[in-house]
Amino acid sequence: MAKDVEDCATLLSLIAGRDEKDSTSVDIPKKDYTKSLNNDIKGLKIGLPKEFLGEGINEEVKDAILKSAEVYKELGAEVKEISLDVSKYALATYYIIACAEASSNLGRFDGIRYGYRAKDYSNLKELFVNSRSEGFGAEVKRRIILGTYVLSSGYYDAYYKKAQKVRTLVQNEFAKRFEEVDTLLTPTSPVTAFKFGEKSKSALEMYLADICTVSVNIAGIPRYIDALWSR
Repeated sequence: MAKDVEDCATLLSLIAGRDEKDSTSVDIPKKDYTKSLNNDIKGLKIGLPKEFLGEGINEEVKDAILKSAEVYKELGAEVKEISLDVSKYALATYYIIACAEASSNLGRFDGIRYGYRAKDYSNLKELFVNSRSEGFGAEVKRRIILGTYVLSSGYYDAYYKKAQKVRTLVQNEFAKRFEEVDTLLTPTSPVTAFKFGEKSKSALEMYLADICTVSVNIAGIPRYIDALWSR
């Protein structure tokens, strides 16, 4: 998103708050997050989850995180190793829930009510099929198929309902850790940057690249950001 923290703070100041064109956005007062950049971090408790620095994490990535931890220590923060063992369930849980939501939310894009409409069709069924076939890319189609499967009769309880229960466990585990620390320091990706399109033919590899971030998504961690910036 940006090359440094100042640019990130500027961007956050611009996009935070109510968006009149997005009914799901939260109506909260806007803030200038750049004013928090020079705040003292002495006494800030930073958690370093050991599971995020173990198997599957590139050594370069691990070294970069540990070096960052040393910088925070020099600035007066307290860095401590913690455990988030539920993170190993997060990837599967995320893709079940995310795909189910994609299937449900994108169902209305049928070429009539919303979205792209195909030009060539001879009946209503062809309009639906052609519009969705032409209008959605390969990854979107993949998620719709997976999501429709986990929401289908006979599989809903086994997959979607179970994933929601695991999601609650992940949320509770993060909440417990935030009783010990103020924030977490983890990698964003398990590997260093790869070339554009290099892994696009392997959906599994691309999904695995999300392993460090999806647990944060399903735990709803963004709700802690504002408290941290207010320090």
